[in-house]
Amino acid sequence: MKFDKIFGATERQDGLYKIGRSKYEARFGFGKDEKTGAGYDYRKQYKYKPEVDELKDEIFELVNEEVDKTILSGYEYDGKMVWLSTENQFNYKAAYDLAVQTGGASLPVTLKLGTLEEPEYVTFEDVETFSAFYIGAIKFIQKVLEEGWNEKDKVDWTKFECDE
Repeated sequence: MKFDKIFGATERQDGLYKIGRSKYEARFGFGKDEKTGAGYDYRKQYKYKPEVDELKDEIFELVNEEVDKTILSGYEYDGKMVWLSTENQFNYKAAYDLAVQTGGASLPVTLKLGTLEEPEYVTFEDVETFSAFYIGAIKFIQKVLEEGWNEKDKVDWTKFECDE
């Protein structure tokens, strides 16, 4: 069982809480839903007292999964969703490098953006426009990675040492 996103939180409540005779609940993080503004955190219940190292591994895994998910489908270019799978990142880099190395002679290049249900094809005619797309994607990836690192760094692990 993994951590569940639970709505209703109003603030960050990191820690391990004893909620029964031999039942514990770990709480981690705080965020707000972009559409509704509702606060949420992540929670997981245990039928035993987990060790801090176990919680650390699980929380880091949760943060890594959220970072990967955001990188994959969180970037937009010109209002269009960009699917940043590893394969697409490689293909975008190869096309960008070639465009820069050839001074734009390899352009135009057409990319499929949007969603599976609503694909949108965008043609990049010049290096400047393609650079804006590609460098924007790279900056987005770096920003999401840094947010993940910061999330991991700000955890106070002493709060997960539940006293009985």
